[in-house]
Amino acid sequence: MKKSIALVAHDNKKEDLVEWVDFNKGTLAQHNLYATGHTGRKIIEKTGLNVTLLKDGSHGGDMELGAMISNGKLDYLIFFWDPLTPLPHDVDVKALLRISVLYNIPTACNRATADLIISSPLFHK
Repeated sequence: MKKSIALVAHDNKKEDLVEWVDFNKGTLAQHNLYATGHTGRKIIEKTGLNVTLLKDGSHGGDMELGAMISNGKLDYLIFFWDPLTPLPHDVDVKALLRISVLYNIPTACNRATADLIISSPLFHK
């Protein structure tokens, strides 16, 4: 069964996410992928995967993902965020993380958790 997976990363974490996606592209290619603008373009450029692009995070992409979650259109959130760099849209980031918890969406904020999610037998159910 195809899952809908969001891929998001802050500037200092984009390369890490792109590397993770490239490593897992065989698995991810079987699912519907969504990404905020700049991150998604980097993923497409590196991996050639089919990714639906949303707005950049700072221009509403995080809010678009929150709406997808609240409307039952997203199954997983892979969001490599940078805890050390304050951003002007931090409130959007907190709102996205809050909505993912509220709707019980499996959420990975780092590579270790993303690895656990994608390797879990539950990922394919």
